[in-house]
Amino acid sequence: MSDTQDTTPPPYRLHSSLGYHLSLAARLQERRLEDRLRQIGLNRTTWCILLAIANEGLSQPSDIAVFVGIDRTATSRALRGMETDGLVARSSGEEDRRTRRITLTEKGRRAVAQGTPHARENGELMAALLSPAEHAELIRLLDVIIEGTPADLSAL
Repeated sequence: MSDTQDTTPPPYRLHSSLGYHLSLAARLQERRLEDRLRQIGLNRTTWCILLAIANEGLSQPSDIAVFVGIDRTATSRALRGMETDGLVARSSGEEDRRTRRITLTEKGRRAVAQGTPHARENGELMAALLSPAEHAELIRLLDVIIEGTPADLSAL
């Protein structure tokens, strides 16, 4: 008999991983919302950008990117498409012409009004699976993960 111990790490079990569960839950929520938003000509990214402008009062692309959690390139690409679709208008800043200011058009305001019941319903469906205490605890735990994530990983 050998005195050496097997130092091979146990196999990685996908269905036991936190990442798998987080990803699957997020995909279920996103897929349901995307299906509803698609009916009004939006996707999740355009929806989040509309909310950043309409509900948070953000007007600078860099602020919108941080709020939505996407990079500046993706934000600029989405804003160009949204401008083409008539959802937002872009204008140059008053003091610095290089600065861009984003505002909602009437069509963008209607899209927010149409999408809000879908988003609210989707969130309520997910929350109904948990007790109020479980819901609060899940939000708290997710915040721990989000806030504890190193900056190089959180810039998605």
